[in-house]
Amino acid sequence: MTGRTVQPARIVFPPEDREQVAIAVTDILTSGILTLGPYTERFEHEFATAHASPGAHAVATSSGTAALEILLRAIGVAGKDVIIPSNTFYATAAAAIFAGARPVFADVDPATFALNPTTLADALTPNAAAVVLVHIGGLITPHADELRRLCDSRGVVLIEDAAHAHGATFDGRHAGSFGAAAAFSFYPTKVVTSGEGGMILTGSKEIADEARIYRDQGKGSFGSNHHIRLGYAWRLSELHAATGLVHLGRMEQSITRRREVAGRYDAALADGGFLRPLPEPAGSRGNYYKYIAMLPPGIDRARLKQELAAEHQVRLAGEVYDLPLHRQPVLAQYAPGHDLPVAEEICARHVCLPIHSDMYDEEVQQVLAAIASVSATTRETKFATD
Repeated sequence: MTGRTVQPARIVFPPEDREQVAIAVTDILTSGILTLGPYTERFEHEFATAHASPGAHAVATSSGTAALEILLRAIGVAGKDVIIPSNTFYATAAAAIFAGARPVFADVDPATFALNPTTLADALTPNAAAVVLVHIGGLITPHADELRRLCDSRGVVLIEDAAHAHGATFDGRHAGSFGAAAAFSFYPTKVVTSGEGGMILTGSKEIADEARIYRDQGKGSFGSNHHIRLGYAWRLSELHAATGLVHLGRMEQSITRRREVAGRYDAALADGGFLRPLPEPAGSRGNYYKYIAMLPPGIDRARLKQELAAEHQVRLAGEVYDLPLHRQPVLAQYAPGHDLPVAEEICARHVCLPIHSDMYDEEVQQVLAAIASVSATTRETKFATD
């Protein structure tokens, strides 16, 4: 056992980045423009450019949850159904509910943790207005275009929840280019962070115009006091925008390192033993926001994580996710009344190995040694569920 604990995640701002942020903060405080100013505009422009969407409209918001709710409000889902994969974060459903819609939970594909055409078709209702495609762990499903075609054929809008997917691509196309619009998050653990914040990307000027109204209390213009929508205080501050702008400059470097670490994990786990990595589909270049692997049936995940932390100083990240939405107490009234077996199984049986944008080789080796040790221990059924 080494003297260093491998944390599940690490927020990386090197000294030179901290210096850039400090300079920007001084500039902002000197100017007195603290919200919806030039740093927000630059962040929006640079984020769209970094996602190969220089002609797209980018709208910065106070959070990824706000970005998603704004989009659902902008396309008009009130009184309608929004189809959501059950294996996603609470905020995806909450955004639909607060936008006035009813969430309808769908099962997912075990190969991608995302919707596929069959699970979506099974969940679509005559009252559906939108479908939210979630890119879990920064992986874009190869079925994205097929899902878009299915939505188009039913007159339903496809929205991407790209909270995990900064810089991720499929067949060279970035997250944010598969649906009518996408919502990104800049929560501290994300590949790109501004501390708190979110971003909308869309090719639709109409959606972008509506989003800008909603994010600023529903006002028709920034300087007016005329409210034309039921908006909210969903603005991103200039301080957050400046931080995000600096961190965005590290995105490709961060993804490259994360993919290197994932490659080492893949190689070490390739024998099909204790952990089975979630494979990256052909054509996909994920950002490895999370490194997902499946546990054998019958393993007590909590006991396993406790052992890794206590005996090997390796802490695993939270799952994506450990309880599907249709089993969440606060969402019980929207539960489908039947099982969603794939979502339930993958939520119960996966783990996320530590992965950082600056992960040291020694940390990778420590994780792999810990996994090898507990893999041997499982032969003695130490982690079997009772």
